[in-house]
Amino acid sequence: MQLEPPGPRQVVRQRRQGGLLTSFLLIAVIAMATLQVRAWWINQSHSATDPRTISPRGDLGNDEQATIDLFETTSPSVVFITTVNLRRSYFSPNIYKVPRGTGSGFIWDKAGHIVTNFHVIQGADQATVTLWDNSTWEAKVVGTEPDKDIAVLKVQTPLERLNPIMIGESNNLRVGQKALAIGNPFGFDQTLTTGIISALGREIESVTRHPIVGVIQTNAAINPGNSGGPLLDSAGRLIGINTAIFSPTGSNAGIGFAVPVDTVNRIVPQLIEHGKVIKPGMGINFASDSFVTNNLKTKGILVLNVVPGSGAEKAGIQPTQQTANGRTILGDLIKEIDGLEVANSKDLFRVLDKKTVGDEITVKVERNGKEKQLKVTLGALNS
Repeated sequence: MQLEPPGPRQVVRQRRQGGLLTSFLLIAVIAMATLQVRAWWINQSHSATDPRTISPRGDLGNDEQATIDLFETTSPSVVFITTVNLRRSYFSPNIYKVPRGTGSGFIWDKAGHIVTNFHVIQGADQATVTLWDNSTWEAKVVGTEPDKDIAVLKVQTPLERLNPIMIGESNNLRVGQKALAIGNPFGFDQTLTTGIISALGREIESVTRHPIVGVIQTNAAINPGNSGGPLLDSAGRLIGINTAIFSPTGSNAGIGFAVPVDTVNRIVPQLIEHGKVIKPGMGINFASDSFVTNNLKTKGILVLNVVPGSGAEKAGIQPTQQTANGRTILGDLIKEIDGLEVANSKDLFRVLDKKTVGDEITVKVERNGKEKQLKVTLGALNS
């Protein structure tokens, strides 16, 4: 049987049906795409605002944990010191307090003694100490040693609030070992910085212009407010008092200095007992370095006066004298002590700093152009 081709009406109907099917499929595709885009957008919106998934970490490193333990153990021994000056109003008899400065310190013993730098309290009328628990106590000055930039304060506080710092030693320190500083830089209390011992045996000048020898240099950040705080070794022991920085800007530049703990441990007990350091001396007054250099054109210590009954007098050291006709006879010029050259007053202080009361020293003097050697027993200075 032979099929006949569709007629014109049938062709039109088939075309309409095909067009409708195509339109339906196109609409379905667009709808599906729209749903997928919307789902993607919603997902992206949620991922941008929802917290990220937390990645778990392992245990803290041994070095990290050791530093954390050291800080938690030692920080209760560190204090925040605030000083003020008292001023009287011009218009009333009332006295008001003017903030002077801040610094750091540390608890020395259970008796409430606090050790800090002398320059932290220098010129202040009052000082307060804030402990680790944020309690604040008035402090009184027990003793000072400006030549070594050390001062001792005392607070009256319950024993349970006092956590004395562990004392170490500085004579066996090595360059490169770890160093940690705790203090209150710029008033931010309980701040920890870490570094190493960069150098040993440095020398700096105290506020009295006397040399402080054997100073520790560290790159642990030390900023204003750290002064008087402890420098620690990796065992949490005190190895020095942070006292100065070398910086053109006044902020940390990676060079800080600390008075060694061996010096601190020698001086603090004397300050607690006597209020001052019992220093050894020969019993002389001497001319300024500039006078010897500029007028005598030489080096050494020119003796002006000899204290009666002192070791210098007993040894026969001659003072500068003036005759009846006004002529000046120069006294002995000290050139060496125990074989060490004494070119100026700083050399003299360096030598005597290593001595104690009762030590005998050999002094080489120049007298009338001739050298003499004398034995001098050191006595206690009155101030």
